[in-house]
Amino acid sequence: MNMQPESQSMPVVIMCGGKGTRLREETEHRPKPMVEIGGRPILWHIMKIYAHHGYKNFVLCLGYKGTAIKEYFLNHRLYSQDFHLHLSKNEHTVLSAEGVDDFCITFVDTGEDALTAERLLRAEKYIDADTFMLTYGDGVSDIDLPSLLAFHETQASAHKTIGTITGIHPKSKYGLVERDDRGVITKFQEKPQLTDYTNGGFMVLTREFLPYCVPGEMIEESLIKATNDGKISLYEHNGFWHSMDTYKDKEDLEHLWKTNPRWKIWDNT
Repeated sequence: MNMQPESQSMPVVIMCGGKGTRLREETEHRPKPMVEIGGRPILWHIMKIYAHHGYKNFVLCLGYKGTAIKEYFLNHRLYSQDFHLHLSKNEHTVLSAEGVDDFCITFVDTGEDALTAERLLRAEKYIDADTFMLTYGDGVSDIDLPSLLAFHETQASAHKTIGTITGIHPKSKYGLVERDDRGVITKFQEKPQLTDYTNGGFMVLTREFLPYCVPGEMIEESLIKATNDGKISLYEHNGFWHSMDTYKDKEDLEHLWKTNPRWKIWDNT
């Protein structure tokens, strides 16, 4: 019997296989989750958010240039610590183990060209729980993950839902204007926050969701099908959220890391 606390045993599946074509400046030579913010891959930032809440059991769905992700974590202790290297003997000694991340990681090669629903299906055999978390390898947030899980469990009990997505209010990519009946502009807003919701990517799902996944489809298509059956709930997050789709997004996150990294919740306790 697994006696671990739920937060330690619940798998966190992270989609790490896309090519990140809108971030070609960075992804030409490395996968998008390895693009760095503050000198660390954004994937590391995402994992730190989960680990802060006790969720340390990760399943990484690899694809495009996935070996770069394997190599980073295989050498993580050396990248993170001072060490002594004796070249002629090819021996190294880590001088301090402080600060080493306590991640448990399963690396799954899900194919370079597979879409996200198929990646999830290929990783299914390594998801050893009825309920698991799922996110993408390009978004950070100050989300309260235990509250997300509690909301999911309440909804599942009350409404028989099988999944919960995190709804966030996106910002418009364009300035919006309003006018009166004379055609005179009455209001001009530069990239305002919209009132609609979009999927912020922090999700809780059960194994009952997996039959909605079909090879050759995106996970969003699976969510639409489950939504049409009344099986998906929305957890509203009004705090910080930021994705990294473009080079401008990367620059914005770099600036925030230096000035106000609101997703860096692991240092706020």
